[in-house]
Amino acid sequence: MSQSTESTTESNPFTKPGFIIAAALVVALIAAAVVIFLLPKGQDTAQPAPGTAAPANSATATPTASAAAGKSICGLPASSETTLGSAPKSRWELVGRMATPTDPKTFGPGLTDESGFRSCFANSPTGALYAAMNVAALGSSGASDLEVKLADKLLVPGPGRDVALRESSAGASSSGNGTTIQVQGFLIKSYTPSEASVDLAFKTDTGALGHSTLSMRWMDGDWKVKPTDDGVTFSNVSQLRDLSGFILWSGI
Repeated sequence: MSQSTESTTESNPFTKPGFIIAAALVVALIAAAVVIFLLPKGQDTAQPAPGTAAPANSATATPTASAAAGKSICGLPASSETTLGSAPKSRWELVGRMATPTDPKTFGPGLTDESGFRSCFANSPTGALYAAMNVAALGSSGASDLEVKLADKLLVPGPGRDVALRESSAGASSSGNGTTIQVQGFLIKSYTPSEASVDLAFKTDTGALGHSTLSMRWMDGDWKVKPTDDGVTFSNVSQLRDLSGFILWSGI
């Protein structure tokens, strides 16, 4: 392991339990940007290729009968497509300070409650992408009630969800950081009607680029994120030099 890779790993909050939401990515990318700035020219930090497969997740819950049917809890249409090779034409709205796609009648969120909590996405590649962005936006909103609902309703049951629930309820969040992040691109790394791996590329308002993967499962009529046993939702956080290999997609 190179010295630059070690520096990035040590500064990455996703290597520690307790950072379960997208706001932690802000800290990771700022740290990564500092590392890049300090490196001699020609040296780079290690980053996984955007198209590589996501590592196996330790969550053990299995899809329910509704997964096989692909029936959304709010009646959104399912799709037989298994790939998404171009950016969907999306309408964007702000959730907190993050631009987030919305299409309540086709891809989701089909349900939004009085607190602003968004759920119910279509059983399709675009639905999985929208669901992944929804988790990022809710997690970075800074609203503690939304973070608790996120952990309770949008994570696959198991040890990781239990950790996330405890820490969300205790206010163990990093969302107080003033830096914002916005999505810049994506890759659907793998997709079946019951499992999906979504790679999202982000940019901070400091200009740093990075990406992270969400492992998702269709369960009880909606997409849910499979956290690791220590409550980590976003995996493989790494900085990027540019957006090569990603499908460009952004609302801001």
